[in-house]
Amino acid sequence: MVREHMMNANRISPLRILGLDPGLRRTGWGVVTVVGSRLSHVAHGVIAPDDKADFAERLLALFEGIEAVIAEHAPDEAAVEEVFLNTNAQSTLKLGHARAAALIAPARAGLLVAEYSTRLVKKAVVGTGAADKSQIAFMIARLLPTAGSPTADAADALAVAITHAHLRVANRRVA
Repeated sequence: MVREHMMNANRISPLRILGLDPGLRRTGWGVVTVVGSRLSHVAHGVIAPDDKADFAERLLALFEGIEAVIAEHAPDEAAVEEVFLNTNAQSTLKLGHARAAALIAPARAGLLVAEYSTRLVKKAVVGTGAADKSQIAFMIARLLPTAGSPTADAADALAVAITHAHLRVANRRVA
């Protein structure tokens, strides 16, 4: 009985991570489970608000879509990709609004929310911060073979979740 209890106490419980790649037109999401250093694919997809809807309605659709993903997949933590600065200030500002929805929804659900730069996500998954979308998709297929062939947005979100899985302990030690 004591031995069984000790074995159960030494087991590492699975951690479910939601990765988000925010965009006003398409927000990719991906959920992975990590146990120790072992990653498993749970689910992925894209939230795509109606392009013809008002700006506020599109943001609301993103927020509610992320809330639905959280309700369905019950992640323990979330990670969001930081804004990619654009030469068009108006586009960057709109992307910032979408990113705010991606930060607030998991925070409202009580999740720890981490943020990672695009370059860091690429480096963590591919090995170089200058990787392109096809290289990310290739590595997602290798790291999470049960994910199939996700869209670029969903693959990016899975890459964000994987980055968080790899870096979350290091980030906690620094904090």
